[in-house]
Amino acid sequence: MFVPSTFAVALLMTVLSTACWGSFANTFKGTKNYRFELYYWDYALGIFGVALALAFTMGSYKGGPTAFVANVRSADELNLLYAAVGGFIFNIANVLLVAGIEIVGLAVAFPISIGIALVEGVVLSYALQPRGNAVLLGAGVLMAVVAVVLVGKSYGALRSGAAAVSKKGVVVCVVSGFLMGIFAPFVTRAMTRGHTLTPYTTAVFLTGGALVCCFFFNTILMRKPIVGSPVAAGDYFRAPAGYHALGLLGGAIWGLGTVFNFVAASLVGVAISYAIGQASPMVACLWGVFAWKEFRGANRRAKGYLAAMVVSYGMALLLIARAYAG
Repeated sequence: MFVPSTFAVALLMTVLSTACWGSFANTFKGTKNYRFELYYWDYALGIFGVALALAFTMGSYKGGPTAFVANVRSADELNLLYAAVGGFIFNIANVLLVAGIEIVGLAVAFPISIGIALVEGVVLSYALQPRGNAVLLGAGVLMAVVAVVLVGKSYGALRSGAAAVSKKGVVVCVVSGFLMGIFAPFVTRAMTRGHTLTPYTTAVFLTGGALVCCFFFNTILMRKPIVGSPVAAGDYFRAPAGYHALGLLGGAIWGLGTVFNFVAASLVGVAISYAIGQASPMVACLWGVFAWKEFRGANRRAKGYLAAMVVSYGMALLLIARAYAG
């Protein structure tokens, strides 16, 4: 099994996970008039597929008791269940996040949802696995909260300019954030108690739980959607092949980031790895502003708040990284 041997390698993996988590939604934005409920089926297949592929390659490197199949056999069944339940909860949160992106855009949905998840997930994970300097970690989380407030201010300023705010979209993002923060403690428990799971095994069971969840939660949303009219299952098969490819690609990008984040956590701890990875709103916001022009026509005040948000997330990243050395 491949694991980082130095903090520099682990930090690089968490930064790459940040880029992946903040970029996957571009594949959904790349579809035209395509319902997120349909996109999400391919996305769920993509995250599970890449987790499984990495488990049989990087996760089985050099064999031994930590190889993927051997670890599944030796791990506590309760830990396998924890990882799967974490994935089930994550999936509900992520479906709501994608719905929020459809309603209010990348630049707003990510900071609200992931900012809330960052605070909740770090606090709960640190309580289970107290690794790193609590003061610096707390300061980093505080800066992330500041960033969430700033993006809210920027959206408020934008509202007075060229665009309108959807309160439903904001509420969806808030609920997504609270649920998103819950899955990290399940991962921490699975990787730190009893006969533990390796990061690769954790990722496979988490993404497997997410895929199973789709057959429940996503099916309900297709019948009773948050936005728009009900979606027929047949619409999935009538979608262009390119849309299916984008969904699979989006899942693969997120899945790669997740595996890297879990692998880095084996050295630095889940709280720190998760916290750095959840700086992804900074990446998503930059995509939303510069690639998708979501703040086109925004006034100077809205743009100023956005710039301050990026700085705040950057400071959060530095403080959290420093927490490991501290």
